[in-house]
Amino acid sequence: MVESHDHNDIRYIKLGLKIAYYRKMSGLTQEQLAERIGINSRYLSQVESPTFVQPISLKTLFAAADIFQIPPYKLLNFDE
Repeated sequence: MVESHDHNDIRYIKLGLKIAYYRKMSGLTQEQLAERIGINSRYLSQVESPTFVQPISLKTLFAAADIFQIPPYKLLNFDE
């Protein structure tokens, strides 16, 4: 279960939710997105989970943004 999170943990959770949002808007499954990015689908599941803090690399963030055809900052803008 989710315990207390520091500020960066909350950012990782929000980032994962953004990735899930854009993935769904793109009509991709977790397996399809993971394959295109070159990561494990279980890892992507952890990234997208709001109850699990899973940091991601810039390489993964940039690859996801490229697949979604959005600028990378969109994934980091939590005010939208």
